[in-house]
Amino acid sequence: MSDRLHTLSGYLYEYQKSVSQPEEFWARIADSFFWRKRWNKTLEWNFEKPDVKWFAGGKLNITENIFERQLFTHADQAAIIWEPNDPNEETRTLTYRELYEEVNRFSNALKSKGIQKGDRVIIYMPMVPEAAVAMLACARIGAIHSVVFAGFSASALADRIIDCKAKAVLTSDGNFRGAKKIPVKAVVDEALEKASVESVIVYQRTNQEVTMKEGRDFWWHEVVANESTENKAEEMDSEDMLFILYTSGSTGKPKGVVHTTGGYMVYTKYSFENVFQYSPGDVYWCTADIGWITGHSYIVYGPLLAGATTLMFEGVPTFPDAGRFWQVVEKHQVNQFYTAPTAIRALQAYGTEPIEGNDLSSLKVLGSVGEPINEEAWHWYHTHVGKGKCPIVDTWWQTETGGIMVSPLAGITPTKPAYATLPLPGIQLTIVDADGKELTGNGVEGNLCIKFPWPSMIRTTYGDHERCKQTYFSTYKGMYFTGDGVKRDHDGYYRILGRVDDVINVSGHRMGTAEVENAINEHPLVIESAVVGYPHEVKGQGIYAYVICDMKNRTEENLVAEIKDTVSKIIGPIAKPDKIQIVPGLPKTRSGKIMRRILRKVAEGVTENMGDTSTLLDPEVVEKIIEGRK
Repeated sequence: MSDRLHTLSGYLYEYQKSVSQPEEFWARIADSFFWRKRWNKTLEWNFEKPDVKWFAGGKLNITENIFERQLFTHADQAAIIWEPNDPNEETRTLTYRELYEEVNRFSNALKSKGIQKGDRVIIYMPMVPEAAVAMLACARIGAIHSVVFAGFSASALADRIIDCKAKAVLTSDGNFRGAKKIPVKAVVDEALEKASVESVIVYQRTNQEVTMKEGRDFWWHEVVANESTENKAEEMDSEDMLFILYTSGSTGKPKGVVHTTGGYMVYTKYSFENVFQYSPGDVYWCTADIGWITGHSYIVYGPLLAGATTLMFEGVPTFPDAGRFWQVVEKHQVNQFYTAPTAIRALQAYGTEPIEGNDLSSLKVLGSVGEPINEEAWHWYHTHVGKGKCPIVDTWWQTETGGIMVSPLAGITPTKPAYATLPLPGIQLTIVDADGKELTGNGVEGNLCIKFPWPSMIRTTYGDHERCKQTYFSTYKGMYFTGDGVKRDHDGYYRILGRVDDVINVSGHRMGTAEVENAINEHPLVIESAVVGYPHEVKGQGIYAYVICDMKNRTEENLVAEIKDTVSKIIGPIAKPDKIQIVPGLPKTRSGKIMRRILRKVAEGVTENMGDTSTLLDPEVVEKIIEGRK
C-alpha cells in the first residue's frame, strides 16, 4: 500500500504534485498494478468532443489484479463476508481463493452460453455473493456488465435490456427484503415479453416456484456444476468497456454511463485505501446495493483490488428491528462503516435505544454517501454511533465520476459537519457562475465543475455520445459540469448544495423529473404533470407531483393511489411520488415553459414572494395551486 497517505502535510504535498504534474502522478499510481503490457501514453484528452483516454495502449484484466496478483498473500483471507436478510440464517464467507474459483467457474459457464468479449450482460440480482461473482466473471471474460437494481420494474428493466442490446440476464428466483419475499424472476419474465435475450441464468435464493422457459432459462447451480475452477482471463485494452450503469437524466430516457477498465481500476483502489484508511485485517462494510455505483466501486472493485475484506448485507436497516446495523457491526467487528444519510436519519428517528447494548468499539471510520449529510444527522452519527471517536468521511461523487471526488481522508483531514471538505489528489475542482466565469478565492458559491480529467471518469453514454457531450460538457466550455451547486468556505472547504438541474436526489438515488413525469402521464386520466423535489426529513428530497387530471367521477384519493401505482409499475417503488396534488393548471410562460421554481417554492411551503411572475400566461393558477397545497 505504498500509495497510502498518512498525514495532512502528505496529502497537501501529493495534491499539489497531482495537479501540477497529473500524468506523472497517475502513472506512478498505475505502476503498482499488474499490466500485461504497459501503456504507451498516460493521458489523451479533449473535453470538447469529449474524448478521454487513460493509459492508452495498456493491456490488462482487472480480475488478475484482484486474484492472480494477490493469491500468494491473500488466498485464505476473507474476501467477502455475506450477512443474510434473516439474522437466523447462516453467514457465508468466501476467501480470495474460493471467490477466485467461483468466478472462474461462472466465467466458464457464461462462455458455454455463448457470452463473449464485448457482449452486454444484465445483472438483476439480490445482494448475495453471486452478484459480485457475476460482475467479476463478466470482467474476467471481457463481457460488459450492466447491473440493474432489483427493485426496478419490469418496464424499466426492459428499457435497459433493449438499450444495451443485452445477450443475457443473470437473476434469481426471488429476493428477501425485510419481511417480504419479492418475485424477481417473474419481473424478468415480464420484461422479456417486451425485450429479448438469448439466455437467462437463475440463482436459487428463495426456492419459490418460477417459470423456466426451455432453451432460454437455466439454473445457476446446474450451469456451474461441471465447470472448471481454472480460467485464463481475457486480455483487455485499458479503454475497453468494463460496465454500463444506467442513471436517470433530465430527459425521460435513462442514460447508460460507460466506465472503462484501466482508469476505473486505478482510481477505485486508490480512493478506497485513502478515504477509508483501510489497513490489512480490517473488516469494511458498505451498506449500498450493487445496483448503484457505490456498490460497484466500494463493495466490489475498490475493496477487492486493495485485498480488503468487504461485507455484503442482503437486508434492510430496520429488519427485524432498528438495531440490525449495530448488531452486524458487533457480530463481524466492523472497522469501516459506509452508509447513506437517508439510513442515518431513518435510524435517528428510533432514538439511541437500538444502539445501546451493541458493542461498536471496533469502529474506526464512519462514512456517508449518496447526498450531502445535514448537520443534525452528522452530529447524531458522530456522537451515538462513533462515540465521538470516529472520523466521518462525508463523500461527494457521482455515477459519472466512478469514484469519490471530494472527501475527508479518515483521521487526516480535519472535518466540519455537512462539508465534504477537500478534493482527492488529481481532482481539479472549480466553481463557476451562471456565465461560466471561474470564481476564485474562498467564500464563494456557484456551480461545481471539474476542469481536468481523472482516471475513473465517464467516457460516454452508451450508444449516444452526443447525449454525453450535451449533458456534461456543453454547459461550460472545457469543463465537466457536475450539475451540483457548491460553496467554498473561508477555509477552502467544499459544501455541496444539491442539484441545480431537473434531477431529484431521493435517498441518494437520482431520479430525473422527466422520467417520473413520463410515468405519471401514462395513467389514462392524466392530462399533464410536473414534478419537483422538496425537502424530506428522511429521504433528503421527496418527490412532489402536480397533476392535471380528467377526474371521470373518481375520488381524489383513488386517483392519487392509481397514479402512484402506475409510477411503481413503470419505474419502481423508489420513484413513487411522496405527494401528489391535483391541480387545475400549471404555471407556464407564454412560450409554454413550466416555471418550476414556483412549483418548488410551493412544495417547500413558501406561499409568498414568488419572484417575477410577469411572464406567466395565467398568474391566477399559482394562487389556486397554493390554496390546494398538500
